[in-house]
Amino acid sequence: MPASTETNTGTNTETSTESPAKAYAVAYLREVDLGPAIVDYIERIDATMAPYGGRFLVHGGAISPLEGSWDGDLVILEFPDAAAARDWYHSPAYQEILPLRTEHSTSIACVVEGVPVGYRAVDKLAVLLP
Repeated sequence: MPASTETNTGTNTETSTESPAKAYAVAYLREVDLGPAIVDYIERIDATMAPYGGRFLVHGGAISPLEGSWDGDLVILEFPDAAAARDWYHSPAYQEILPLRTEHSTSIACVVEGVPVGYRAVDKLAVLLP
């Protein structure tokens, strides 16, 4: 029997390759005006993610470019699944603080689904080459 784990949302999920894949909210921030609005945003974002099981994986860490040029900061948030990530983004709490970032930085953001445990690159061929 697979082990049961508890997520930050308080729901039980079984650990297996059939569990929903985690999802990530990814933002690439350039030209950030590090003033009072961004400080307020940073001070409030953790509380908006908590009800959805979100947590920071990357928050503007040092980037060592391997290809191309990087002229900004990368932020990656992890969520239990894509629905939780989208629900967080559209939540009233996050929507309330979102303009603090969007009006004081040039950025792009998305939600991307992760892959299940045990995934291999060749697994994508089943989708690409039916």
